[in-house]
Amino acid sequence: MRRALLSVSDKRGVVDFARGLAELDVELVSTGGTATALREAGLEVRAIDDLTGFPEIMDGRVKTLNPRLYAGLLALRDNPEHLSQAAEHDIEFVDLVCVNLYPFERTVARAGVSDAEAIENIDIGGPTMIRAAAKNFAFAAVVTSPESYDAVLDELRTAGGTLSLPTRESLASEAFSYTARYDTAIARWFGERRDDFPDLYVRAYEKAMDLPYGENPHQRAAFYTQAGARRGVLTRVRQLHGKQLSFNNILDLDGARGVLAGLGNDRAACVIVKHNNPCGVALGADALNAYSKAFAGDPISAYGGIIALNRRVDSACAEALSEQFIEVLIAPGYDEAALEILMRKPNTRILEDEERRLAPLDEFDVRQVDGGLLVQDRDVVLADPAQMEVVTEREPTDAEWRDLLFAWRVCRFVKSNAIVVARGEGTLGIGAGQMSRVDSVKIALGREWIEDRSGLALASDAFFPFADGPQAAMDGGVAAFIQPGGSVRDDDVVRAVNERGGTMVFTSRRHFRH
Repeated sequence: MRRALLSVSDKRGVVDFARGLAELDVELVSTGGTATALREAGLEVRAIDDLTGFPEIMDGRVKTLNPRLYAGLLALRDNPEHLSQAAEHDIEFVDLVCVNLYPFERTVARAGVSDAEAIENIDIGGPTMIRAAAKNFAFAAVVTSPESYDAVLDELRTAGGTLSLPTRESLASEAFSYTARYDTAIARWFGERRDDFPDLYVRAYEKAMDLPYGENPHQRAAFYTQAGARRGVLTRVRQLHGKQLSFNNILDLDGARGVLAGLGNDRAACVIVKHNNPCGVALGADALNAYSKAFAGDPISAYGGIIALNRRVDSACAEALSEQFIEVLIAPGYDEAALEILMRKPNTRILEDEERRLAPLDEFDVRQVDGGLLVQDRDVVLADPAQMEVVTEREPTDAEWRDLLFAWRVCRFVKSNAIVVARGEGTLGIGAGQMSRVDSVKIALGREWIEDRSGLALASDAFFPFADGPQAAMDGGVAAFIQPGGSVRDDDVVRAVNERGGTMVFTSRRHFRH
């Protein structure tokens, strides 16, 4: 290796990397700010315009886009014709390119960034150099990550100034992934400027962690995070205790945090999730009160569940939690005494949630199907009570309105056909994922722990197609209903509720979650 070109936006470790190359008698060629940083460190650096014979112009927009450089990067050095042309045009070969790109992702993630600043952070020469060197990995090496510097230097030192073909190929693979991610971020930025579904839906994902296994022990698994995403299921989440998160843990954790966010932060709230469905949800005066009510809503299913709280856990709450088998517990914080209590169980995964940002409303909901994606707007809009219609003779009481709206918020996160039965802003029974809505009603109300069956409120994610669902519900103690309406048999349904003295509200909005 005789010549290396260094041009980096992220200058972490580049001086030490360049010094290591210089110690191996590698000529250093550099550009702009990188050249300045290397010279200030006492290194001898050849300017890029000396290599290309053309100055940097247009505020640095044009500095490496030159055929002399790319001929030196792309020449096949076992091809006599390429060698002859290189000699004819006085082309100098470049053996290694160390390049990382303008921080486009970081720039556009800032609040209030201007279009002009975003556009200036679209790198042109950098990706071109990276792709050229990566394409010609048989003869050139490309380094895009500061994390690779030490390994590259170690191999150069031990191998007499050369890098093996497998190493160069591996670096090339990393490089193409790097530029693909970069181009994806730019395409996404342009796409999000239009209020429409893009013709090409592009996103990049990077591996965050390998997982012990997938949904089942015989399936391999890993967790990937979306590059450039402003928040996600584990952003600003710290694990304080317990085993590594599993595939199913992360799925359920995502569901639990979604329900919790849907409840708002004005009141203490607790969500217990099992198999990606909420089985207990409640609002309360504090964390302990909310947890106790959520647990009472389904004490059987809560076993081995995911528990999410939106309030700090104190010792009293920790004592109550410690009585149960919990897979994952997540809360915004824990008192020292609470942690001591919870850590008595070595396998309980205890997470601290430091995320305070709301999920962006413009993010699409994406689901994978065989060979494709289904993309839709997120179901984030709840019907305004002022826009709801009471369709029965009896109006809901204040207490019924409170429980109906609570159940309706929870219903959005339950697999359809979804039925949520609540009282006192806590769930008492949830029917999920049934092929028949009336079966969901029977499941939700068939809970032996519902001793007092007076004044129950029920939410349905879609309309009742027949009166049998509300009739079964009223047999079980339901007095108030909230549902979208829209069935051809709405009149029959409303009539059945009126005959029993119940009350029903139409939302005109459905919350299917298949």
